[in-house]
This record gives sequence, structure tokens and C-alpha cells, in this order.
Amino acid sequence: MSRLDECREQERTYVIAEMSGNHGGDLSKALSIVDAAAEAGADCLKIQTYTADTITIDCDKEHFIVEGGLWDGVNLHKLYEDAHTPWEWHEVIMDRCRANDIDFLSTPFDFSAVDFLESLGVESYKIASPEIIDTRLVRYVAEKGKTMFVSCGMATKQEISDAVDAIRGVGLEDFYLLQCCSQYPADYSNMNLSLLRDMGVRFSCNTGLSDHSFGSMGAIVAVALGAKVVEKHFCISRQDQSADSAFSMEAGEFSQMVKDVRAVESILGRPQYGPSEGEVRGLRNRRSLFAVKDIKKGDRLTPENVRSIRPGQGLLPKYYDDVMGKLAKTDIEYGTPLSWDMIEKGGER
Repeated sequence: MSRLDECREQERTYVIAEMSGNHGGDLSKALSIVDAAAEAGADCLKIQTYTADTITIDCDKEHFIVEGGLWDGVNLHKLYEDAHTPWEWHEVIMDRCRANDIDFLSTPFDFSAVDFLESLGVESYKIASPEIIDTRLVRYVAEKGKTMFVSCGMATKQEISDAVDAIRGVGLEDFYLLQCCSQYPADYSNMNLSLLRDMGVRFSCNTGLSDHSFGSMGAIVAVALGAKVVEKHFCISRQDQSADSAFSMEAGEFSQMVKDVRAVESILGRPQYGPSEGEVRGLRNRRSLFAVKDIKKGDRLTPENVRSIRPGQGLLPKYYDDVMGKLAKTDIEYGTPLSWDMIEKGGER
């Protein structure tokens, strides 16, 4: 059983650690990241499947130069060349995930990447926020019949609807829409997590969060709002500078986030009325009907000899009016909780 299936069965949040380019071009570091992510409590390790040439072209025109943000002034082809995960590493990383008993997930950026991942037998796919508008790619992935996680960063209501239509158009219902702020790092004021509930209702699907903000706050709020998935960029240390390290969680931070998420799940619990396991003893502190004077057999129950007091071991207070005026069936000592077998049926005279 995959960790995703376990999370579904146990109604736990599925926590994804995104390696992205944090391997820095070093396979040994990539494998160390897998180990560290598993140790930190991740359910899944995610990478991205592309090459610089499958995602853009090598061109120095102004259209291909990043403006603003972490990568200001960098040529797109150069950025992706540095950040991509070599395809020959994929199976090795998958095997390392399997050895650590966590799932493997990747984001394909074109048809060839999907075909390659299919050849590896992947169990699920991620659609990146910028690719949500590529409905041909979305449909091609959906046709594989695997679980899909679709990031909705920057997407309008119509663009999300188009992607959902592409997915459902081939009969796939096993997908998650992930709220995402495509800002690196993301400001809290731009995260708009209230969309989680709206998307879940509007598109009748599970939701989650692909989070680029610092810390655990985004994940905590998202889970409280019903997110079933949380994805965070992961690195062992931000001192190991790479294309994505500046907005990635270190291993220790990620571990704390997982603990925070599990705590939120515990606090939320499940819809259940009545006392929880920890409250059962507290039932004694409720009120109930007690004899507050000695009552002889045949005496009438009155406000002078019966009161609603603590502890809660007698008849419920709601029966007070029902017992008033009834006759005692037996002697009832002062301080005795009332029960129906002490009271004559009918009982009035």
C-alpha cells in the first residue's frame, strides 16, 4: 500500500517534500535529501522531470531573461539547466524512496516527460502552476489514470475549470487541486487560503496546499481549512545554496511542520457528539437529581427533598418536573442519587 493510500485510509494529511533543484547537480546529495525527508516525516518525495530543452529554448532575447525575484536577470535556459534533475537519476531516486518507505512523485513538463515517467511505473503526477493552462498536457497526464495533484498558482476560476474539465473529460476523478501562491518566497498576504474551501465546493474535489512561504503557518491554516495535501520545498540546509534553497524548508523545520500538521489533525478530530475518551470522567461533574433530605417510603418528592446538584450520578435534571409530586417507592437516604426504581409509577395521590 502506498503512503497516499495509507493517508486516505487513516484520514491523515499527505505531506510532500519537494526536492526540486536542491540537489545542486549532485546525485549523492539528492539521495541524502530523500533520506532526510523520510526521517523528517514526509510521506512523499517529489522531483521535477524536464530538461532545459524540453521546457524552453536557448535564446538570449529579452523574453527569456527572468525579471525580478530570486532569479532576476538569469537566462531561463541556464536556470533550468542548473536546476533540472537528470533523467538517469530518476529510477535511482525512486529506489531510494522505496527503501525509505515513502512515495515518489514527479512533475512532468511535456509529453516526453510523461512517457518517461510512465516507463518507470510512477503512481501519481503533479501539474505545476504554470502548466495548468496547458490543457493538452493536463489531459495527456489524466489519460494515464493515476492520481493527479494540480497546483493552481496564478490560475483564474476559468483556467482551473478548464483543467478540471480536461481531467474529468477522460473519466478521472482522483485528483487534488492545490492552492498555491507562485511567489518565491510567498507573502502571507498573497496566499489566499480561503480559496481552499471554495475550490473544494465549486469543483467537488479534494484540496491541498503547495506552499512557498516560510515556516509552518501556511500548512497549519491549510489543514485546519480541510487541505488533504501539503507540499513544501525541502533541503537539508539552506547553506547548500541552489536554485530553490532560499525558500525551502530545512530538515529540522520540515520535521516540526509535520508535527504541527499532525497536531492540527488531532485537534480537529472527527465529527462526533458526546464525551470524548478524555472527558468520560468529567461526566461526574454534571448535575443530577439527588435526595437532599431523608425520604421515607410513601413520601412525596418535593423541591425540599430533591434537588439538581453535582455529581452526575442520578437521574438527569431534565426529569425534575416529571418526578415532582411522585411517591417514594422505598426509603431514600440523604445524599442518594435518584433512579426510576425508587419512584412509584404514576405515584400521585
